[in-house]
Amino acid sequence: MDLKMQAAQKAATLVEDNTIVGLGAGSTIAYLAGFLELLIRDGLDIRFVTSSFSTTLMLQKKKLPVYSSALFKEMDIYFDGCDQLDKQLNALKSGGGIHTHEKLLASMAKQFVLIGDETKLVESFDLKYPVVLEILPQSVAFVPYKISQLFKGTKVDMRMTGKDGPVITENGNYLIDVYFEKWPDLSSINPIFKSVSGIVETSLFYRIANKAVVARKEGVIVLER
Repeated sequence: MDLKMQAAQKAATLVEDNTIVGLGAGSTIAYLAGFLELLIRDGLDIRFVTSSFSTTLMLQKKKLPVYSSALFKEMDIYFDGCDQLDKQLNALKSGGGIHTHEKLLASMAKQFVLIGDETKLVESFDLKYPVVLEILPQSVAFVPYKISQLFKGTKVDMRMTGKDGPVITENGNYLIDVYFEKWPDLSSINPIFKSVSGIVETSLFYRIANKAVVARKEGVIVLER
């Protein structure tokens, strides 16, 4: 059993009967859905909410009950992966570009649990992953200009599709990738970015996660904040 599958198997043990479970996206989440399917077959009542179109399709293919997040004020537990997380359980979720919806579900959950293998756990974030900003299309010139004033030496790239055009989010917005030359104090990043008109949300999940399930060669560990 590979490490991602081991992490997913351990994460499934955190789910109880009569539970609303939120799922993010990715291969580890796909493994988790498989283990939760087995629990449902054993009689557990589990309903799903997801931030991911691909995860929605997967759950529907398995004939598992999946609902819109708009129907709920809160959920019991939300699982998701990340690009990197530190030991304070701060996480970067920069790859998928659906972090606005993911952060909504994480905030709705009584427990937000990150899952992954040991390659995701770091002492501090490195510089290869950006903070991704979802921005209003009307702010496409203003926001990069403002960022260059607020954080000197940053590199700002518009996220583009393979075709000639920008990536469009599920909310009809654009994505920009912000690369720091040196990480500022993590506690300052979201408040500063969110103070800029036109920025909808960031891919930095600062002090939101309650737990992290991390699979290592030596075994699976559960970190708590």
